[in-house]
Amino acid sequence: MHTTPPWPPAFDAAIFDFDGTIANTGWIWEEVDRAFLGARGIPYTTEYARILTVLGFSSGAQYTIETYHLDEDPADICEEWTRLSSALYRTKVTLRPGAEEYIKKLRSLGIKTALATSNEPKLISSMEHVDVEALFDVRVHARDVGTTKDEPDIYLEAARRLGVDPTRCMVFEDIEPGLRVAREAGFITCAVKSDETAQLIEDVHDAAEFFLEDWTALIPDDEEVRLG
Repeated sequence: MHTTPPWPPAFDAAIFDFDGTIANTGWIWEEVDRAFLGARGIPYTTEYARILTVLGFSSGAQYTIETYHLDEDPADICEEWTRLSSALYRTKVTLRPGAEEYIKKLRSLGIKTALATSNEPKLISSMEHVDVEALFDVRVHARDVGTTKDEPDIYLEAARRLGVDPTRCMVFEDIEPGLRVAREAGFITCAVKSDETAQLIEDVHDAAEFFLEDWTALIPDDEEVRLG
């Protein structure tokens, strides 16, 4: 286990998760989950939050219906989650310190970048303080591949769109299932400590080849960039 990925980068592409990994959005989703469950008389648990981080919207809605025996439509639940979170995403979301600078440093060296997220395109596109189009060559959402992050499809699709072999791609992720399946699929993996209380830090630490607590630790000085 290495504490930080190498510099100059020993990979040709980098694939980034969004929520928790490069953006501090755990507080938003806890607020949304508490409001959604509370309106139905259901107590909030970190286990519920942990499961939804893997499943994303559509599968998460189906899981919620089955687990709590709700007579509701998955699409309506997804729409409620989007409604509850939309204003906060539009006006409050920023990237974690150092994340944007690191991504830009990679791109300055010709390293391709992709965003691979379970979040909805509508929310990611709405943010006023994060310009995802300027940071990533491609975006892949879980709905694009039809599977959750306990399958490697989203990472494989990102690598395919980038035109880079998985063995030459670094995946930055904050959930253990995603790190595990990405590593099994041949990707280089870096676990990222997030702001989410539901994260099992020992599990993500053990699932990846690298571990990162702070994005600012990855930012090289200008001389190192030129040498790279």
